[in-house]
Formats: sequence, structure tokens, C-alpha cells
Amino acid sequence: MKWFQHELSITAPSRGCHLITSDVQKTIKNDLSQIKIGMCNLFIQHTSASLTVNENADPDVRRDMEVALNKIVPAQWNRDGTFRHTLEGDDDMPGHVKSSLMGPSLTIPIRNGRLALGTWQGIYLNEHRDQGGFSGGHTRRIIVTLQGQG
Repeated sequence: MKWFQHELSITAPSRGCHLITSDVQKTIKNDLSQIKIGMCNLFIQHTSASLTVNENADPDVRRDMEVALNKIVPAQWNRDGTFRHTLEGDDDMPGHVKSSLMGPSLTIPIRNGRLALGTWQGIYLNEHRDQGGFSGGHTRRIIVTLQGQG
């Protein structure tokens, strides 16, 4: 059994859902090629960002996911008395809820040295804060652990 672990740091260009599949693959490519059958676990070390797998072809899916999440957990709940944890900005507590809904981790099978994602599947980093961005944004750390047999 082989084990490998990497840390990947990404700053999303803005709030929203961002494809990071190629970033993950670049980070693990040398070790991934040594595993014939196994699992890849990704874990984001943050409470206002999340990971998910979804469509990788049409960018409208990423936009629509962000719109849906904002309707499910609106920022106005920070101002109308719904939330008490409001000191860190209108997007903070909604970001925590969205992170819990989407989840902090993914497990993807490894088959013959490749992530066994479906044809239209990609790995998303979901940035739930407005402050997430290249100019003063949040750098998100993702721990990527590979386990398997060669």
C-alpha cells in the first residue's frame, strides 16, 4: 500500500464555483501515476469555502450553482436577525452554512494512475466569501491524500 500527501494552495479569482481539476492533477501527477487502484481524498482547511464535483464543460453550471447557493442562504440573513455571528461581514455566516451544505472533502477513486472522474465531471473549489480574490483574497489550502496499490 502506498500513501502520498500534498498541500495545494489556491486563491479563487472571486466568490463562486471554480474548476480546479487541472491544479489538483498537476500537484499529484507523479505520485498518481504509481497507483493502479486506490483513493484520492481532498480536504479544504477552511470553514467558508468547500469542495464538490460537478459539470466541467459548461461554465454556466458554475454560475448557476453560485446563484442557487445565494438563494438557499441569502446574505440578508446577516441583517434581519436570522444569524448572530455577524461581526465578520455579510458573507461570513452564509459562507459557513454553504460550506457545511457542500462539504469540506471529496473522495475520488483512482484507476490505472488516473482520477476516475466521469467525462463531464470536474473538481470545484467553492469560494463563499466576497473577499476571496487575487487582490487581498483568501488563499485556500487543500490537503490531497493518495492511497492505493501499484
